[in-house]
Amino acid sequence: MPFKIHCFQQAPFEGLGYIKDWIDKKGHSLEYTRFYRDYELPSIDDYDCLVIMGGPMGVNDEDKHPWLADEKKAIKEAIENNKKVLGICLGSQLIASVLDGRVYKNPETEIGWFDVTLTPKGQKEPLLDSFPSTFKVFQWHGDTFELPEGTRHLAESEVCQNQAFIYGENVVGLQFHFEVTHDSLDQMLDGADDELIDAPFIQSKDDIQKNSHYINETNQKMHLILDRLIK
Repeated sequence: MPFKIHCFQQAPFEGLGYIKDWIDKKGHSLEYTRFYRDYELPSIDDYDCLVIMGGPMGVNDEDKHPWLADEKKAIKEAIENNKKVLGICLGSQLIASVLDGRVYKNPETEIGWFDVTLTPKGQKEPLLDSFPSTFKVFQWHGDTFELPEGTRHLAESEVCQNQAFIYGENVVGLQFHFEVTHDSLDQMLDGADDELIDAPFIQSKDDIQKNSHYINETNQKMHLILDRLIK
């Protein structure tokens, strides 16, 4: 059965990536709210699934980006109406925030390809069935979040404890980028390359591109999660 999917996009260089490929393959419909343009929020009846993408701003930057207040209200409404919700990077932080989890600066900024390890709960989670216990993901974040009450903690990394969670059976937050493709990686590197400073957990542009062979594996994992969440 085709689903009506709506995407909240925060920045022109952080699009759906492989998620768009999956939507096209499955024959689902897709609409956008692009907050970096004039925007109109969808009615709660206009979609079955909400996908919230990343961006360079922070959850609490409403003084610089007033639309964040509208977005948070819309995300909360989606969760309260039992929609399927997937948040990527900033999207996961926004979900955590509307569920009353604190969002704050992580001790280290993570940019590049790093290992993520499933927690004991993550290893038992049907959403992640068949995933290895540790795998490479593409990271691009400076903030992190506290796990909201009622969520299940699914994954962690060396310098960021809360990398993935699920709330109920229909709301998923991923701090990392399973959706990244070769094209979307290039867009992110071009759009925010000023963040690639010398730091312990920030890789150089060259090192990031050299490790792009991990993209196919990460897209396969994104495919499985989407198949299991949106059904």
